[in-house]
Amino acid sequence: MNQPSLALRQRSLGDPSAEFPLFPPLTRGCPKTSTAELAYPLEVVYDYAKVDRGLFGQEPGPDLARWAPLLPPLEAPTLGEGGTPLVQLGDVYIKDESRNPTWSHKDRLNRVTVSAAVACGAPGVVVASSGNHGASAAAYAARAGLPAIVLTSAESPPAVQAFARAYGAKVVSVPVEARWPLLREVVDRLGYHPVSNQTVTHTGHPFGPEGYKTIAYELFLQLGEVPAAVFVPTGYAELLYGIWKGFVELRLLGLAEKAPRMFSCESAAGGPHAKALATGAPAAIVELGPTEAYSLAGPVGGHRGVAAVRDSGGEAVLVTDEEMRRAQHDLARQGMWQELSGAAGLAGHRRLRRDFDGPVVCVATSSGFKDVGVGSERYPVVENPTLDGLVP
Repeated sequence: MNQPSLALRQRSLGDPSAEFPLFPPLTRGCPKTSTAELAYPLEVVYDYAKVDRGLFGQEPGPDLARWAPLLPPLEAPTLGEGGTPLVQLGDVYIKDESRNPTWSHKDRLNRVTVSAAVACGAPGVVVASSGNHGASAAAYAARAGLPAIVLTSAESPPAVQAFARAYGAKVVSVPVEARWPLLREVVDRLGYHPVSNQTVTHTGHPFGPEGYKTIAYELFLQLGEVPAAVFVPTGYAELLYGIWKGFVELRLLGLAEKAPRMFSCESAAGGPHAKALATGAPAAIVELGPTEAYSLAGPVGGHRGVAAVRDSGGEAVLVTDEEMRRAQHDLARQGMWQELSGAAGLAGHRRLRRDFDGPVVCVATSSGFKDVGVGSERYPVVENPTLDGLVP
């Protein structure tokens, strides 16, 4: 289509009347509606009247630039993100985001946020991340010719740290509680562009969920209709909200008559969005228990996830590590090896045990290579192999 971006401005999710210019991205939440205890995210507003509906006549495929009119300006080069497969598994469909360039959904976000860094003339990007986000940010920064600093925790898998280092990023393991103060110092003193959260409750980068909207566009084209429900592994809920917003836009553009119910699938060890929804709060912070699903292991929630679940008529679903392991096992046996956290969507659908009037999609977010302990196990050599020993 080769249309330019139709993005107009930023708008607060706390008060939609609070609007701001498109640049610079307000990465510390809405300055008008946020408080010391609660930060409200911003979203991007577009000139929807000028959107060519022919945009949705194309086949879904790699490179988010195919959706450029409905994204902020894409100044960073593509790595071929998007266009991931939709695989039927029994009574549900699996949207397999492990097929992105760095093997996770974060590539959609980082194509957009690193583009913002380029557009702002930033000397580099900085991210606080235990895994997928850091590796993806490092890859897109490298492709754009920008240095990257990745602040990670000592508990993050060594293989994932090596992944980020391979792209030339400066990867530093620091105590968890030190990551965000250090990130803010990098932003304030070095001028690096932050592509992860800086606020008390989660706001993240205002452009980030815009990249995730493209999953909704792809699902609409791949299914030929809007799904009845979408189950999403949920940490900070940028993915959840982005998919929801994409379907809302399809309805706004007159291409769909409805939007799906959205289900946040959080680790039972925490679940800040489940708590906020249960108590009627706009966001919540919880105490985090032990879990191996480190990509979902966050005590801090944000208003995006609450808004998506509430406004869609969905629910928050808490899943245990064991439920995720069973879903992970079943996905792998169908050729889709997912990180433990990445199987939370399927685990959430199974826990809910609900029938829906229409297709159900479970998003699977990341490759099983990202899990804790992968590659550390050694297997014995079979000294005298026989044919019988080869039969599964």
